[in-house]
Amino acid sequence: MTEPVLFEVTDGVAVLTLNAPKKRNAIDGALAAALIDACERIDADLTIGSAVIQGSGGYFCSGGDRDELAAISAAPASDEGIRATQRIYDAFLRFGALKVPTVAAVRGGAVGAGMNLALAADVRVVAEDAKLASGFTRLGVHPGGGHYTLLTRVVTPEAATVLGVLGETVDGRRAVELGLAYEARPDAEVEPRALELARRGGTDPALTRAAIRSLRAEVGPPALTWQAAVPLEQSAQLWSFARKGSDRWKGTERASD
Repeated sequence: MTEPVLFEVTDGVAVLTLNAPKKRNAIDGALAAALIDACERIDADLTIGSAVIQGSGGYFCSGGDRDELAAISAAPASDEGIRATQRIYDAFLRFGALKVPTVAAVRGGAVGAGMNLALAADVRVVAEDAKLASGFTRLGVHPGGGHYTLLTRVVTPEAATVLGVLGETVDGRRAVELGLAYEARPDAEVEPRALELARRGGTDPALTRAAIRSLRAEVGPPALTWQAAVPLEQSAQLWSFARKGSDRWKGTERASD
């Protein structure tokens, strides 16, 4: 069976590769569990000073798995519906809580839950032609996973409105202009550049871990915390899944198309 998340360590840097290219690395239960396990390995290994997350097949992450989202829509208020959405949330919540600085290498696109995963990283290096989209409202559902809190960590409320409410899609160059990403590069340079940045943290893991801990404590998220925003949005997202219904996922426009 193919591993849903590939894990390797080089020069003090853990590289996590989402490995479901046929569905553009959409997050399902297996991938979420594998990502959480990889994060546990990173935190437990004190020789690791930083981490890179990327997607296989030239695409970062297309969001939640459509089959699982359809199942949620069929019974959104059920115990399993709540557990299924929480499994997706837990994947990027855990990644965002890593004890090392993190760099997301975004090629192809990051949409919906994939955007949340990219925003959970401390740094984003994106392809110039990558498509970044909140995607939720264009699919007829309310954002989830603390999306607006994540957005407003890095962009203005105005930009968050355009992206997260009005459904604008931006390319990598525009993402840098808005503050969504640190740097935009030609596609072939994205992952090498992300690794180059992360290697600087891998040279002294103890110091890097201490420094990122201090940075996060001092800067912090604004207003409502991300953890508090997750349950706040969950009921609204489940309501929107119910309104959409399980039969309406097939053939739905992808926000990245």
